[in-house]
Amino acid sequence: MDKNDSLKEGQKIYFASDFHLGAPSHDASLAREKRLVQWLDEIKPQAAALYLLGDVFDFWFEYRKAVPKGFVRFLGKIAEFTDHGIPVHFFAGNHDLWVFDYLPNETGMVIHRKPYRVTLGDKKFYLAHGDGLGPGDGTFKLLKKIFSNSLAQWLFARVHPNLGIGLAHKWSLGSRNEHATPDDFRGEENEMLVQHARQVLKQEYFDYLIFGHRHIVLDHPLNESSRYVNLGDWLHHFTYGVFDGNTLELKKFVPSKG
Repeated sequence: MDKNDSLKEGQKIYFASDFHLGAPSHDASLAREKRLVQWLDEIKPQAAALYLLGDVFDFWFEYRKAVPKGFVRFLGKIAEFTDHGIPVHFFAGNHDLWVFDYLPNETGMVIHRKPYRVTLGDKKFYLAHGDGLGPGDGTFKLLKKIFSNSLAQWLFARVHPNLGIGLAHKWSLGSRNEHATPDDFRGEENEMLVQHARQVLKQEYFDYLIFGHRHIVLDHPLNESSRYVNLGDWLHHFTYGVFDGNTLELKKFVPSKG
């Protein structure tokens, strides 16, 4: 469990996930990226830290000498955050799990590949993207194990980027189609992440258990004081979480027209 100092007066901690930059087209992704950068500009004066809980990119793979094209506005803004001493935490999701050293070296982001436990202010947080957690979904869990294997990564790196990234985008499209339209909460018995959160709470107390992955906007009580939170996405909802040191609130970003 990492411990962060109490927030200074006026400071806040922000959470967001599932930007899926790069999808479904260059123009659509660029418009979303510009909206995202506007949000980052808006929150920067108050930000004590920023947590990006996965699927920031619709696909990401770092070759030794090449990375996917694009996203320069977003990456530049993240570097601006870290250059000003604002920590940015990046959780590898199922769409961008092949992050290695380029993003941390160039932007200063801290990379997380497993659920992360941290105390912020006087509240305990459990943070994860959410893929592969909870019961069921054996096929995906097997695929994730393969994709996380160092030999599989080495073999993929032998494929020319033009072919490798092209194939990966096709696979990513199929995976993303399940989120083509906004989803609803399916009830606790059908929500694997809610079940996972309840299992976690049997072992350790947390005030907030926050996830992405499901593309739903939800603040759901698990008991009198613990809450399951899903951050939504930036394909449909443009939502994020903000913690002021006492409470967490889900908000929707509406860009200014100026």
